[in-house]
Amino acid sequence: MTYFSGSGRLQYKQNWTDDLPLCQMCGVGTAPNCVYGPDGKGTQSHPNEDGHLRFRGDDGCFLYGVFNGYDGSRVANFASQCLTAELLLGQLNSGHTDNDVRRILTQAFDVVEKSYFETIDDALAEKANLSNYLLPHNENVPFHQLSPQSQKVMERLKELEQEVSGGATVAVALILNNKLYIANVGTNRVLLCKSSSDGQNQVLQIGRPHSTDNEDELQRLAALGLDSARIRQAGQIAGQSSSRRLGDYRVKFNYNEIDVLSAAKSKPVVAEPEIHGGQSLEGVTGFLLLMSEGLINALESAHGPEQANQEIVAMVAAELAQQTSLEAVAQSVVDRVKRLHHDVFVSGRQRATYCSRHEDMTLLIRTLNYPLADAALTPTQGGRICPVSVPYSNSQSTSKTSVTLSLVMPSQSTLTNGTNTASTLEEGTPTPGSQSPTATLQSTNTQTQSSSSSSGDGSLFRQRGSQAAQPDETGRVPPYVDFSQFYRLWGSDHGDGQSMQGGLGPQ
Repeated sequence: MTYFSGSGRLQYKQNWTDDLPLCQMCGVGTAPNCVYGPDGKGTQSHPNEDGHLRFRGDDGCFLYGVFNGYDGSRVANFASQCLTAELLLGQLNSGHTDNDVRRILTQAFDVVEKSYFETIDDALAEKANLSNYLLPHNENVPFHQLSPQSQKVMERLKELEQEVSGGATVAVALILNNKLYIANVGTNRVLLCKSSSDGQNQVLQIGRPHSTDNEDELQRLAALGLDSARIRQAGQIAGQSSSRRLGDYRVKFNYNEIDVLSAAKSKPVVAEPEIHGGQSLEGVTGFLLLMSEGLINALESAHGPEQANQEIVAMVAAELAQQTSLEAVAQSVVDRVKRLHHDVFVSGRQRATYCSRHEDMTLLIRTLNYPLADAALTPTQGGRICPVSVPYSNSQSTSKTSVTLSLVMPSQSTLTNGTNTASTLEEGTPTPGSQSPTATLQSTNTQTQSSSSSSGDGSLFRQRGSQAAQPDETGRVPPYVDFSQFYRLWGSDHGDGQSMQGGLGPQ
């Protein structure tokens, strides 16, 4: 990264990482923010502020990241470039131990934030000088009563404030020596789906968000002299739910002027990452998901938080069984979440009031020894089909029920959902055994963050064909393939006289 500041405007040239190869074993889906009108039509309220990275480095190293920006995309854009340069331009190699990698990750986040603040030094200095000029002479004077010179100063101050404000939360996944490391700052989410010893795949949420309802974070803030109960009740710190973030100079350097933070003995909102790993990926079949806060919030707004992890995994698994491109898989899942969110809003059901808007959404999927569907093959030639039992309850339901998703998955392992727990990636990775290719995903209620709601309108999974089948009262989609000819031919070949009217077909 080469960066410089000139004429009060932050500029940087993205040339350090331009030649790094992109990883082809992942896909990214995105959707911009949206605010719905009374008629259900959506409009974008600001430019997309999310960012992501997906690079393949030397020595079997892979780096992925999702960035959730706010008050502009400057910090997210800068961090995605600078963090890549700090990690993939010779700093990491196969000889590093787990402790080495964790130390390098922590140092990289520190360097990125310090580098960003260096780029806005000139703008901050100009802002301070102009403020000193303006305030003594024009305090509490309406804008239209200011002199032309003072009005120009005010306009310039607004420009400078836009240039230096904003921040980002970050979730980064690093694979080195076939080990997985996760570094998280803020409220994005990381899920790892891997095989367990009993033939099912566990869905592990790696770490907890650094938010105002995270007990560990509240204790950290209380140790600095802050009122943790007050912070929890407020639900936000300077307009954001995150207690750790990159950038945001106002919170980092002027926290003593923010009421809820004014009693802090030292900087309360930090950019220090929480790091998990390294977890061996040897023998693991499954996928890794990195999600921006906007994506998971949209799904939780529509369906409640109790089974959000299971639902997103079910969507990914269903798309992986049908799509031939990881990019298409990721985009299809994001589009599904967007449709679900919109449909709940226009339905007028219980959770409609939570779905009047959603923020930018980003999903990054990295497969782990997991084959995509082959559209050129029939099921008997090695292709895959995906009969789905759709999670569903009627619109009057106020409690989410356990659901089952049946999928035809790769034969080397079954990709199913077991638990939804926080993981430190320290436990061993089970080796997949010899299993049937049929998978069952059991959704279990493992979170109690808020009251549950209807599990949806049955539109979680896209149906084949031009006409989508509707779930019946049991929540299942009727069969859409006619096997009559198959049963007739089978009966003829076996000479038992049975036909379509006989006992071989479904009764």
